[in-house]
Amino acid sequence: QVQLVESGGGLVQAGGSLRLSCAASGLTFSAYTMGWFRQAPGKEREFVAAFGWSGGRTYYADSVKGRFTVSRDNAKNTVYLQMSSLKAEDTAVYYCAARVGGTGSYSKSSYDYWGQGTQVTVSS
Repeated sequence: QVQLVESGGGLVQAGGSLRLSCAASGLTFSAYTMGWFRQAPGKEREFVAAFGWSGGRTYYADSVKGRFTVSRDNAKNTVYLQMSSLKAEDTAVYYCAARVGGTGSYSKSSYDYWGQGTQVTVSS
């Protein structure tokens, strides 16, 4: 049974930083592209970042480029999202997702597994 468990969310002031983690189990982690999405109240779930399964390629939404960094540790079956220079508009529930093989797709329908999400609230 595949499980993705996010952690690291919380309340932070604008301009601050947070690091999210997503621990995966029940899958061959190194064979999966790992993505981060977020969903703000009343809005669609949107792509944030992804780390490809092969070659170390990363992908970012324009809205977070230069502020967020995605990384992974295959030995720990964990993907991270380092968020800096946070803004109020970054407030959302952040979800981890896994996609077997492939590339860092921006489409949520491309991902096979999802975590339960972790709340990030940025106060202005």
